[in-house]
Amino acid sequence: MDVTIAIDAMGGDHGTHVTTPAAVEYLRKNPNDTIVLVGLPDAIETELRAIKASTGPRLRIHAASEVVGMDESPQLALRNKKDSSMRVAINLVKNGEASACVSAGNTGALMATARYVLKMLPGIDRPAIASFLPTVKGQICMLDLGANVDCNAEHLLQFALMGTTLVSAIEHKDNPTVGLLNIGSEDIKGNEVVKQAAELLQQSDLNFCGNIEGDDIFKGVTDVVVCDGFVGNVSLKTTEGLAQMLRGFLREEFSRNILTKLAGLIAMPVINAFRKRVDHRRYNGASLLGLKGIVVKSHGSADAFAFLCAIERAAEEARGGMLHHISEHVEKWHHANQLKAAEAS
Repeated sequence: MDVTIAIDAMGGDHGTHVTTPAAVEYLRKNPNDTIVLVGLPDAIETELRAIKASTGPRLRIHAASEVVGMDESPQLALRNKKDSSMRVAINLVKNGEASACVSAGNTGALMATARYVLKMLPGIDRPAIASFLPTVKGQICMLDLGANVDCNAEHLLQFALMGTTLVSAIEHKDNPTVGLLNIGSEDIKGNEVVKQAAELLQQSDLNFCGNIEGDDIFKGVTDVVVCDGFVGNVSLKTTEGLAQMLRGFLREEFSRNILTKLAGLIAMPVINAFRKRVDHRRYNGASLLGLKGIVVKSHGSADAFAFLCAIERAAEEARGGMLHHISEHVEKWHHANQLKAAEAS
């Protein structure tokens, strides 16, 4: 299945210097797909010339006259910048001209604009930010990573439904396992929202494995980890900080003296393999789930390789029919609830 990806070419810390080379590289690897670079035409064309690339049937420029700043208020961006590269790219998804949108821009503005333009899928109350993280067994999908600071039990159940559908679409797993992030594995642990969510998950048809703790995330004990956006964002940022600290420690230890430098040279193949295995850039691209369209958020400081991974994530979701599967899953769950309610009455 060929897909068309709309890219907010102006978004992120580096704008076209990252988005344009990543788009060209994506098309080199996927020549049957189409990329639409949305933004200021002069800036995009300048970057294309710099990397000796040109537009064509598979690489188009779609003009937008405004850019949303990384520190701009989401409300002001939504209200005042209706021709921003971010909004125009999302509009292409809404109009069916693109299969998905990718942006490294302002997260709050992207979420607000996507929700306003695309609307929510039936049966989903709030969008959630989902991303994949490396584990000793492969990778896990974790959500919510910051879209919703306060959630109720029903929201967490909806996140679980969407997370399992995303894993099924990306990894082709029929019945992904779900874990609820908590301060302990026992049923009595956690606040009331988490306890109620656990009950709803147990009653659902999801493959719920119960509560998991923070140290279980990277053991890969489940395919999906569910939590509210506050906990998820803190966990994610803590993980990123730890990875940076460990890389710094390794660099310091191997550069202490001539002997450690020699040891580092000998160990270089192992170090490179380790670096590749935990390279956060390979997992760049967080999905905004629950919308009537596919939107993937790249890290704002992403380089071209990381942004390429975000484009690939969007394409995988489009090819996997993620939206259809989420709608189908949620509808099935609501139907089952109606039957239970009818039987109870």
